Amino acid sequence: MGLLSEGSPLTWEETKRHAEHVRKHGIKQFITQYKKLKQRTRDVLYWGDEVEYMLVKFDHSKKKTQLCLKAQDVLGALVRRQTKDYPATWHPEYADYMVEGTPGKPYGCLMAHFNLVERNMKLRREEIQSLLEPNEEAMSITVFPRLGCPNFTLPSFEPTPTSGSSRSLFFPDEAINSGHPRFRTLTRNIRERRGEKVIINVPVYKDINTEDPFIEDFSALGDDGEAQRAAKPDNIYMDCMGFGMGNSCLQVTFQACNIDEARLLYDQLTTLCPMLLALSAASPIYRGHLADIEARWTVIAQGVDDRTKEERGLEPLKENKFRINKSRYDSIDSYLSPGGCCYNDIEMVYDKDLYKQLRDEGVDELLSRHLAHLFIRDPISLFSEKIDQNDDEDTDHFENIQSTNWQTMRFKPPPPNSDIGWRVEFRPMEVQLTDFENAAYVVFIVLLTRVILTFKLNFLIPISKVDENMKTASKRDAVRQGRFYFRKDVVTDCSPPEAAECMVNCEKTPCKCIADEYTLMSIDEIINGKGDFVGLMSLMNKYMDSVETDVDTRCTVLQYLQLISKRASGELMTTARWIRELVNNHPDYKHDSVVSDSIAYDLLSKCAAFSRESTDVPELLFSYSTKSADTIPLAVSKAQEYYHEKSKKK
Repeated sequence: MGLLSEGSPLTWEETKRHAEHVRKHGIKQFITQYKKLKQRTRDVLYWGDEVEYMLVKFDHSKKKTQLCLKAQDVLGALVRRQTKDYPATWHPEYADYMVEGTPGKPYGCLMAHFNLVERNMKLRREEIQSLLEPNEEAMSITVFPRLGCPNFTLPSFEPTPTSGSSRSLFFPDEAINSGHPRFRTLTRNIRERRGEKVIINVPVYKDINTEDPFIEDFSALGDDGEAQRAAKPDNIYMDCMGFGMGNSCLQVTFQACNIDEARLLYDQLTTLCPMLLALSAASPIYRGHLADIEARWTVIAQGVDDRTKEERGLEPLKENKFRINKSRYDSIDSYLSPGGCCYNDIEMVYDKDLYKQLRDEGVDELLSRHLAHLFIRDPISLFSEKIDQNDDEDTDHFENIQSTNWQTMRFKPPPPNSDIGWRVEFRPMEVQLTDFENAAYVVFIVLLTRVILTFKLNFLIPISKVDENMKTASKRDAVRQGRFYFRKDVVTDCSPPEAAECMVNCEKTPCKCIADEYTLMSIDEIINGKGDFVGLMSLMNKYMDSVETDVDTRCTVLQYLQLISKRASGELMTTARWIRELVNNHPDYKHDSVVSDSIAYDLLSKCAAFSRESTDVPELLFSYSTKSADTIPLAVSKAQEYYHEKSKKK
């Protein structure tokens, strides 16, 4: 979760009056910290995951499931349990049916730490479950299939389309987090800044009995005509932030040894975001309908799109300064490392005054453009007590805008007065049903960072092709059917001859030879290799052979990699494909794209049983046997302590 300031939230009109102040001082705060910390080095690898859980109530007599609005009680009890050595840390999330858990302490540089991830995830799930009633489940599902349908919460509330924060036809304000004012303030201010409710349209899956065209009538829900105008034919229509931010995901944050390594990892991992989104796809159902997409990304991007009509190019610029090409929740627009400069081939909208301020203070061109681009956005949640700050010590204004640019990757400066280093956050993945699966995806991406740095791999392609890949990643069965732009040779770093010239002028279009560096590949080819292309799995296995690893850890990691490999090849289904087939084969399904209460009940019952490991699902997961440790063994702990002290002395 982003910045959670305490205080009295301002209305949008009040926030708007302070927007320039927040931007100006946010940049000042970054410059202050940058000057203090740009030379910081020798930090060790620390990393951790974030898993978001939904609290689901099962009514077995009525064959119905609902989302339990008891997150505040659960979260309060979890936080009271925390001690210095507690294995988990708990955080509030957007909805009152969501809880986010992270490891109590970050993992470190040793291979043995990969053997701790799954057990820690199990402990987190068990901790939440221990606070629930017998017919309630802590589930790691990306989208609740009946989200936005009548009575989808417990207790049940009626939406209020003419009042409140969201004014949604489907999503009551009572489902939004009630424990912190940030969440309802964000919901209200996004709507008010935009000048209308957000518009989310998702292509419906056209089954044999689906209405053609698929057009819903919202008049009985209190629509005054706004929804009917906004809803596109053959699309599932949604109308508030909750349909995006009320979904769950799986994220990973890494600490780099210095700012340059962080920028390098930010760039290299950017190209992998679409592939991991497709590989982790787990959400083919929205508002009780089967969709023709299988990943949440476009839903959440539309759900927090606060751009005005002017900023979206629908009206001439008058009240606003910029035409903005994307939602504030979307893929990144530029690479940050010098090697990525030639691949920045899309027009980047940025605040030229803030850019000049950054350049005048010694911030390099690429990083200055990146920040001046983020800061074209307004703050959308501001507290009266946080308006006046000490720019030499505080960073709340910087984080206010930084943390509400929800992009595929996030470049994170060290917090002031802490021992935390430069970090990178990997954000595209959808959460999986079991702890084994979630651990596998986390270990895969963390291990891949080690492989990238050790073998000096280069995954860079034009940033415009990454955008195209993101669109492909959300499509139905993208793992098996999609073709993604990827670099032909990731091992040999053949820098274009014009690279030095590009560094002088980053607005230059990529040199012609770059077009020869990439081609279209399937995810199977990217992960498992084909012909002359070695594949990521081969490089990861080569790295595993080159490092000292205990038998248990090696066995565990290899099983994680096997899952990713089999998902990539299509031998194992993605969660989204499995869910789609369950619905399609359900006796109550009428092949009209509608996912009824009874279908959702049976679907989530199978998901819950699979999550508890009380049933096998060979289409999703093979039989495995990991020896995940409960705690860090003494030898590992001592080695980590030695490594950390040694790095500090350097």
